[in-house]
Amino acid sequence: MRFVVQRVASAFVDISGRRAASIGPGLVVLAGFGREDGPELPGSRVWGTMLDKLVSLRVFADAAGRMNLGVTEVGGELLVVSQFTLYADCRRGRRPSFAAAAEPTLAESLYDRLCADLAARLPGRVFTGVFGADMDVGLVNQGPVTVVLDARDFLGG
Repeated sequence: MRFVVQRVASAFVDISGRRAASIGPGLVVLAGFGREDGPELPGSRVWGTMLDKLVSLRVFADAAGRMNLGVTEVGGELLVVSQFTLYADCRRGRRPSFAAAAEPTLAESLYDRLCADLAARLPGRVFTGVFGADMDVGLVNQGPVTVVLDARDFLGG
């Protein structure tokens, strides 16, 4: 599981020219799942760690202007978008391989569970794209601040 997290002033997802979701200040979360992620991932220690990290990342400014606050503390929103291309392998040739990405059926169930678990932590403040859709994602990256969270960094001890 990988997240690319961007602090935003605002963001949106359009599908076929229609606005599917939008947020004000908060975080855009591009979420991808890999072949090593299985149906047992939700509820695991690494799942909990990744969600805890995400909602508590201190990337928002406090009164002194230091990045010291998380999205929960500033009342920010989340826009969660599925992104299998986070598992692109570009080592050979010019066309990325996506063989390391989870199978779509599993990835969709993990994405749905991720969104539900985040919504339980931040009621009314989690918005989503549509799994598998061709989406236009627009955002104003504030800072800019972009952070990568990878479940592999939290495995083991």
